[in-house]
Order: sequence, then structure tokens, then C-alpha cells
Amino acid sequence: MREPQRLARSGGVDLRRRRRHIRDMDFDISRLLEQWEYQPGQVVVRRFKAKDGKEKIQLRVDLGLLQMNAEGRPDGKRPFGHESLFDYYKSRLEKHRDAHGDGAGFELKPDDCSKLQIEALQYHHRYICLLQLGDYAGVVRDAGRNRAVFDFVGEHAESEELAWSLRQFQPQLMMILTRARAMQSLETKDYGAAIERVEQGVEEIRAFYREHSRADLLDFSGEVQSLEAWIAELRANRPLSAREKLEKTLSEAVQREDYEKAAQLRDALRNLKTKN
Repeated sequence: MREPQRLARSGGVDLRRRRRHIRDMDFDISRLLEQWEYQPGQVVVRRFKAKDGKEKIQLRVDLGLLQMNAEGRPDGKRPFGHESLFDYYKSRLEKHRDAHGDGAGFELKPDDCSKLQIEALQYHHRYICLLQLGDYAGVVRDAGRNRAVFDFVGEHAESEELAWSLRQFQPQLMMILTRARAMQSLETKDYGAAIERVEQGVEEIRAFYREHSRADLLDFSGEVQSLEAWIAELRANRPLSAREKLEKTLSEAVQREDYEKAAQLRDALRNLKTKN
């Protein structure tokens, strides 16, 4: 009996030591927050490489900060050995098809949809951060992934009402995706392509509402209003082409009644058209 008693006593000592060690650890993040001020109404975010060599993203919120992985599932977990819950459910669908020949009968229950929505929120946080960081390819990746989740739920949820619990957020997602794609064009100064992408995004959002019999919500869509305002801004700031510059200068010359200059500009315009 002496040996078990001795082990019990030593175990108790080790347990007390561990508890004291935990108490002594510094869990206070006040120093980090004091060095990084929260700014209401702004997305305050930073990207860095952690000690394990992996890139992390931190989002400053009013009561602290959110930290996520820059790649893979934001929280770093692998549900059921898969990169994400979405991948897990897709694998379940494939097994169902192998067993039954098609996807008929495969349904997502309320709990399934709830779990997928919680996971989608992680990716939402990350692509909002990536948009602020100017990582537009990352935004397209994550927003495109969430869009695939919404389509998956829309196809397999056991009811339309259940599917809408996720799909109601799709217009916001489409707006972010549109902004990222347009910004990719603006990085190469291609204003024409950027405007075209925004116009396409607006039409996709409108089509989404019509497809789901929610056309009444179009007049109240903040996403459509935001993108249309951006189109106007892009058009106003778009650099003029060589032809547009000549036409503008010609108009100004005619208004000044500088007909000699106007004639020269007309010749220049004709030569430009001939070259094109």
C-alpha cells in the first residue's frame, strides 16, 4: 500500500504545481490591445508570420482581436479529417451517389445547415480582412468558396426556408466578390474591365433576387446601391483614352472659337481613326 500512497501524494503535488503554473502564466492581452488601437467603423487588420512559420491574420474588434489562419480553414481545424465541413459534406454526397446512383434523397438537416453557416462565417471574416489587405485573389478564393456552400445548401437543404437562412447573405457575398474582381482589373489600370465587372456583379445580384422571387427587395438592396455608386465613381475617375482627350480638347477649342486649333485637332482625330 505504500507505493500507491506515495504515487497519490506525488500526483497531488504535480497537480498543484500545474495549477500554480497556469495561474502564473500571463493570459492578459492588454499590452497587445494598447499597442493596436481599435477604430470604430473601420476594418483594422494585420497579417504576420507566426512562430510555426504559418501566416496569420488578426482583426481588431472593440473588445479584443480575432486571429485566423491565412490558408485553409480559418480556425486551423480539420473536421472529420477534411479541410472543412463543406468538404466533409461533399464527400458524404459522393458516397450517397456511389450507393444510389445520384444525389436524390441526400438532404441537409437544420443542424447541418447551421454548422455550415457557422463555418462560412469564419471565411466571411477572413475575406473581409483580405479585402482590406488588398489580397484580392484571396478574397475571390474565400468568397467563391462560400458561394459554392450557399449553392450546395440551396440544392440539398430539406426545405427552401432552411436554404434561405444561408442564401439571404448571398447578395453581400456577391458584392464583396465583385469588388475584389474589379480591384484586380484596377491593379492593371484597366478601368473598362473594372466597370464591366461591377456592372456584371450588379446584374447577378438583381438576377438572384428575381430567381428567388424577392424582386421586391431590389429597391432596398444596399449592395446594388453601393456598386452602382462605385460605377459612377469609376466612370468619373477613369483616365481618358487618346481619342477622348482629342475630342475633349476639340470641344474646348470650338467653344473658344479657336478654329485653327480645332482644324488641327480634327485632322489628328481622322489620323487616329485611320490607324485604328
